[in-house]
Formats: sequence, structure tokens, C-alpha cells
Amino acid sequence: MAKKRPQTKAKRPQITDGEIPVVGAREPCPCGSGRRYKACHGRAAAHAVTELVHRPFEGLPGECDWVALRELVPAATAGLTLKDGLPEGVPAVTLATVLPMAWPALRRDDGSVLLGLQNDTSSGDLSRDLADILQRALEAEPGTPVQGRRAPADGPRLQDLLDPKGAFEPEVHSGFEFWVPDPAGATPEVTASLERANAAAIPTVKLQGVDAAYWCETPEKNHLRWVMPHPEEQLLDALARLHAAGRSSLGEGTRLVGSFRAHGLTVPVWDLPSGVKAEDVEKPAAEFAERLATALASDAPLTPDERRARGGLTNRQVTLS
Repeated sequence: MAKKRPQTKAKRPQITDGEIPVVGAREPCPCGSGRRYKACHGRAAAHAVTELVHRPFEGLPGECDWVALRELVPAATAGLTLKDGLPEGVPAVTLATVLPMAWPALRRDDGSVLLGLQNDTSSGDLSRDLADILQRALEAEPGTPVQGRRAPADGPRLQDLLDPKGAFEPEVHSGFEFWVPDPAGATPEVTASLERANAAAIPTVKLQGVDAAYWCETPEKNHLRWVMPHPEEQLLDALARLHAAGRSSLGEGTRLVGSFRAHGLTVPVWDLPSGVKAEDVEKPAAEFAERLATALASDAPLTPDERRARGGLTNRQVTLS
């Protein structure tokens, strides 16, 4: 019999991590390991996409207002300042709470960009998703919307694109007319979307004397929702001290009723009588801010009454995101 030749295996080409392309989760990994992509080099990418970032707006100017515009305010806009300046042909970039047809972004006919904030996103990092949408909007053809997609796991975040020293000054609107420079020339679809959005918008006003506090009007009573940057446990202790001392209200007939959790921040909420307007709580809110600063500075153990007050406030927390 002829002698069998020894079997030899060809060496697989060595591919560095930076050269490995993205393939389907169930396909063989291009690195040559023999494992499926999702169990090999796709594992880190999948983890990066699904890992929840609790404070996606941390480090941005006006973090508290970003949270408010994302979760609480129906109609508002804010100009954005890019680190590298505006690209040629883009006269302005504006953040908007909502865009017509729920578009993630829109490149207007004049080249300006509107970036929608209140949209569903595909990963656990809202900042990365919005940055991906913004980058694609800057490159889109004028007059076209930008659709959502799964952002690359290694893509930039808003913190990488926006100027950390740029001002962030939200402007609250009574409706969504800012969608179209010329309402008479809007398409029937956009006009219908505008009418529906305006009908559902809750009247909202941003207070001028304190940061990130928003008054809103509802049929039964009005509310003040105040996004605060303080660590949650420290803030709840401070609110409990004031609540137990009877100093947590914003005037006669008002009441601190609980708080929201949203994007890593706490949002205390007050019920206000229906006759109390935004201008009526400007002074009480400023005075409360002074009382809160004193309570935040205290490190004394909570008294029994304060602990009970804290338990009540904790039980009336609602997580929005």
C-alpha cells in the first residue's frame, strides 16, 4: 500500500481585532476561531450596545434641562454648539423635543438640522444613539428626514460632538409651529401631525429664577417638576428634613408629592392649585432653593420624623427611565 501522506492544516491568517468586520451574529467569526461571531468578537460589541448608561447626558451643559426636554416638556427647542463648528452648508443645529412624523432628525431645505430628543433608541446609551443620528443629519441631503438605526458600538457620543462650553438655553413653545418655517407650504402629512401634536401638548413654562424647573397645567391641578443634579440619596435626605419641618411647600395650597427618576437624576414634583401660574411660584421656588441648599449641607443623622418623611417620599418615586 502506498504510504499515507501526513495531513497538514494550513495556518489561518492572523487578523487583528481592529481588522475584524461585523457579520451576522450566527455567522462564523472572521477572526478564524471557528466560533460564531456572537460568541467571539461580537460579544463585546453586543455588550456595548445593550449596556445601560444611567446618566447619558452627564458632562453636557445643562444636563438637567436635557432630562426635562427628554421626559417632561412637550414642545421646546435649544440651539446646539458643535466642538468643531458648523459644517459648510449647515447654518444651525437645533435640538427639539419632538419632530413631525416622529422623525429622529431632519435636514431642512436651508441646510439647518433639527435633532429630535423624544424618540425610541436601539441601544442602552441614549447619548451614542443621538450622536449617530446627528452625524448622519449633518451629511443628509437638504429637505430630507433621517431615520433611526442601531448606532455603532464604538461610535461617538454627544459629549464627543458638542462643545462643553457652549450654552444650552431651552426655549419652551406653546405648540409645534417651529417644525415648519412656512406652515402654509407644509405637506398634508406634516400638517396633520402638527395638529395632533398641538392638541396633545400640555401648557408648560420654564421658570427663570432657578435651573431646570418647569411649571405645567393640567385639567385638575397644576404641577412644578424640578430636575435636580444632586446625588439621589443626599437629595432625598435633604427633602425629608424640609418635609418633616413643614418647609417643603412652595406656598399656600402647594405640596411636595413625590419625585421622578429620569436618566440618573431625581425630579421632585409639587402639586399646585389650578389658579397658581408659573410666575406665582418664581419667588417661592427661589426661596425653596435656599432652604434646600442648607439642608443638603447638613450631615446630621435623620431624626425619627425625618426618616418617616423620607420613607414616604421614597414610596412616591416613579422611574421614568
